[in-house]
Amino acid sequence: MHARGPAKRLTVFVGESDHYRHRPLYAEIVHRAHQAGLAGASVLRGIEGFGASSQVHTSRLLSLTENLPVVIVMVDGAELIEAFTLTVEEVIAEGLAVVDHVEVVRYPTRTPPPGQPDQPDQPEPGA
Repeated sequence: MHARGPAKRLTVFVGESDHYRHRPLYAEIVHRAHQAGLAGASVLRGIEGFGASSQVHTSRLLSLTENLPVVIVMVDGAELIEAFTLTVEEVIAEGLAVVDHVEVVRYPTRTPPPGQPDQPDQPEPGA
């Protein structure tokens, strides 16, 4: 993925208790995204939400539900995201996946810019 410019975002909404072959579904998606070479993936745990079942899931103390909403977000070039949607369709039985156009304004690379040190300056011993 380029440091700036157009990209696509794939956002997948599932339940925390959803699994794929005895593994949490969100973990399966993240690992497959990594294997597919996507720039990155983040998993966000919701505190409340509802979906197709219309059952509200909440983290409030008096609620007995443990199936809180989970969102997996991935951003990369259009070609990689479009290809990865087939993987998502393969592993989710329930849930929602959306793709939208985004503009990347900053994507730092692991390689420091020319003239920058590889690691931040370390403090002098005893300082």
